[in-house]
Amino acid sequence: MSAKRYEYDSAIRRTRRVRSRVKASGRIRLSVFRSARHIYAQLIDDASGRTLAAASSLETGMEHGGNKIGAEAVGRLIAERALAAGIQEVAFDRGRYPYHGRVKALADGARAGGLKF
Repeated sequence: MSAKRYEYDSAIRRTRRVRSRVKASGRIRLSVFRSARHIYAQLIDDASGRTLAAASSLETGMEHGGNKIGAEAVGRLIAERALAAGIQEVAFDRGRYPYHGRVKALADGARAGGLKF
């Protein structure tokens, strides 16, 4: 088994493990995707399988892209959209990423914006 294949498999296992625990909570899921340049967040209702709101560092008005400052701004933006949709409590789904750096900055921004998790 090649090293690249092993990293991919472990990332998938980690994603499934985290997501199964988050889905078991029964709350709306705040899912995070981190690419090399940008960061994305979605509010997902697992019961109906629908995305309720989304935000990313690609949107107009975002100055900092996918760095920590941009991630915090995306967190505040997703919190604003969640509160507008009537959602106050979510379950944070970090996926395969460690709760560190940009992912933590997005979570802190969402908490500062009024979301509880």
